[in-house]
Amino acid sequence: MRHYAMLLETQIKANASGRPGPNVITGDYRRWWTHEVYVAGDVVPGIVGTNKPQERRLEYGFVGADSLGRVYDQPSYAHVGPAVQTVGPLFVQALGRVADEGFA
Repeated sequence: MRHYAMLLETQIKANASGRPGPNVITGDYRRWWTHEVYVAGDVVPGIVGTNKPQERRLEYGFVGADSLGRVYDQPSYAHVGPAVQTVGPLFVQALGRVADEGFA
């Protein structure tokens, strides 16, 4: 889990390094992406995320007025979804190998 959480974080950061993802101005946005892995009995969840408020707007875009009344028509610069599509199948394959080894 730790390996694939790190891979996902790395892929998100790579995707957030210019088009088609968001452009890099200062690197601050990428720097705030982290991953954590917990052990809770038989469950080992991995969490990859950021606490930066612009993540949703960058990933999904934004059309309309913000809370200050400024109007935007910002396109999406998907970087998380494509990273999940890249790393997800690798993770599923690894789980399959672990399951196969457990039954061998």
